[in-house]
Amino acid sequence: MTAPAPAPALAPQRGAAPGADAPLPPPRLAYDAQTWKEIAHLLANLPLSLAGFVYVMTVTFTGAMLSLTVIGLPLLALGLMGARLMGRAERARARALLGVRIEEPSPLPLRRAGGLQGMWLVLKDPVGWRTILYDLIRLPWGILTFTVALTSLFVLWPVLPFLARGLTNADRAMVRALLSPSDELERRIAELESDRGVVVDTAAADLRRIERDLHDGAQARLVNLAMGLGLAKEKLLEGQADDQVAAMVDEAHGEVKLALQELRDLARGIHPAVLTDRGLDAALSSVASRCTVPVKVTADLPARPAAAIEGIAYFTVSELLQNISKHSGARQASVEVWRSDDRLLVQVWDDGHGGASLDAGSGMRGLAERLDAVDGLFVVDSPPGGPTTVTAELPWRDRTEQP
Repeated sequence: MTAPAPAPALAPQRGAAPGADAPLPPPRLAYDAQTWKEIAHLLANLPLSLAGFVYVMTVTFTGAMLSLTVIGLPLLALGLMGARLMGRAERARARALLGVRIEEPSPLPLRRAGGLQGMWLVLKDPVGWRTILYDLIRLPWGILTFTVALTSLFVLWPVLPFLARGLTNADRAMVRALLSPSDELERRIAELESDRGVVVDTAAADLRRIERDLHDGAQARLVNLAMGLGLAKEKLLEGQADDQVAAMVDEAHGEVKLALQELRDLARGIHPAVLTDRGLDAALSSVASRCTVPVKVTADLPARPAAAIEGIAYFTVSELLQNISKHSGARQASVEVWRSDDRLLVQVWDDGHGGASLDAGSGMRGLAERLDAVDGLFVVDSPPGGPTTVTAELPWRDRTEQP
């Protein structure tokens, strides 16, 4: 007589999304390690669902009562962040006892958001609200499953594995439906809302810089040029000495040359012609030649990336080299650029005194936010005493992929 085939093991369900057709384990009459885990899960449902229900009612009731005061919305936001943590604990319990493996939701992009913007992101967080809904509906379910499991331990022992599997399948379905991560679209919307603020602030700062440079530089010189040429014209009309007029015209000519140079520098700050014409290698060599520290540039690129990515890489290196010139006390530096799979990597190194960081308000922080806005990375390794290594990573897009 052949022995019955062992029941199939409970396979982990990876990344099951709400509404996905992930198969639930079939009912069976067998006591094994998985059955005891399911029984333990059912018995734990009551105390945990009770704690979750009390937390949710306290948070929502208190937040609603205080919504007209200055602390109401911040308190509700804190409650939603706490609900996220409770959801994480429930997903961990489902992994440990039910074999349901669900990816953790992406964290909210609070690092790039300000105080009010960050609070608004939390208040709109679908993950937190779905966790609150999960905890609200779990209390009656927790009472039912606890009662059935406890009673079956003494009364319905022969069919307890069958009951445990059926009840925990309902638990699995609830966890997948309400505690799975938001879909990719929701995550990207939250990130883009935060990135939009960064991009707008950066664009406004660039416009103010251009306006200031024009007003204080080229515009002032052109005004002086117009005044100088006007005086020269008056002296010519008055028949004064040619040498005096020649000196004024010579001075005006010098002002023209300086104004043209400042306009060229300004245009280079907007988008350098060498970057457009010759690519990132030549443009980085050009900006490195203006650094007060000797810089070795190495570029290993099989092709040119998209113009937007190329421009971000150029201005990132340009600002880092300016920091090296002004603050590092370095004797030498290097810039390396290469492609790795679908990423463009830039690394800037110097042997200065170190101590660079991403503290709020620093130039490094602004660079990190700019790269973060295009799904890039920005990592600073700068221990006190140096050396400093800054690595920037950008998504690679070929120039042919541009619209």
